[in-house]
Amino acid sequence: MLSVDRVYKSYTKGGWFAREAQQVLTNISFECGQGECLGIIGESGSGKSTLGRLLLGLEKPDSGSILFEGNKAEERKARQGQISAVFQDYTSSMNPFYTVEQALMEPLKQQSGDHQKAQDKMDLLLHQVGLSPSYRKKYPHELSGGEAQRVCIARAVATTPKCILLDEAISSLDGSVQMQVLELLKSLRKAYNMAYIFITHDILSAAYICDRVLIMNNGKIEEMVKIEHLKDVQSAYARKLLQMIIT
Repeated sequence: MLSVDRVYKSYTKGGWFAREAQQVLTNISFECGQGECLGIIGESGSGKSTLGRLLLGLEKPDSGSILFEGNKAEERKARQGQISAVFQDYTSSMNPFYTVEQALMEPLKQQSGDHQKAQDKMDLLLHQVGLSPSYRKKYPHELSGGEAQRVCIARAVATTPKCILLDEAISSLDGSVQMQVLELLKSLRKAYNMAYIFITHDILSAAYICDRVLIMNNGKIEEMVKIEHLKDVQSAYARKLLQMIIT
């Protein structure tokens, strides 16, 4: 479904006229299949969020290819209705002047084109993310962090995409709420057979929800391993990241 092949990405340092380039991603290759949850783990500055922007087509790689269903990820038609995203900052992800109903209606109408069908699916989505229909009329400032992120997840699911990219989607939530959202993500993945790209610095969350994890260090893939083989990682960097759960 998603194929990343020998991707490189750099940024120019020091302004418009500078010539020095900072390499951010180097020779990144991996695949993610339908219904799979692939974790991308790394410390701050490892390049994982840059990789996320490339996967969403928000930026282009310097070289290499990112294909979604065989089409280039940077092409809008390849992404539309097929891949969506949930970000860490749910406050800026929602229009403060939109009610929950307005926020959800936008993608629902794009998908069905039928107002009544969109209304019916909205109630189903709210139910699936654990919110009652009474939330339709609420504004973002009236929601808790967990409720707001549930709305963001409902909006991401609205177009029934084949893949959702979750970029630190639970890291700004309290511990108990994090677990609730992880359980929600698990149930939605099972219901819709969607793939997840789960970008995080939290190895425990990744271990809970992912099938495989890709460990990044300084813009390179340090190691890729199935969750059941986490204790068998080879590199010193990977062992350092994982030591909290392999004791």
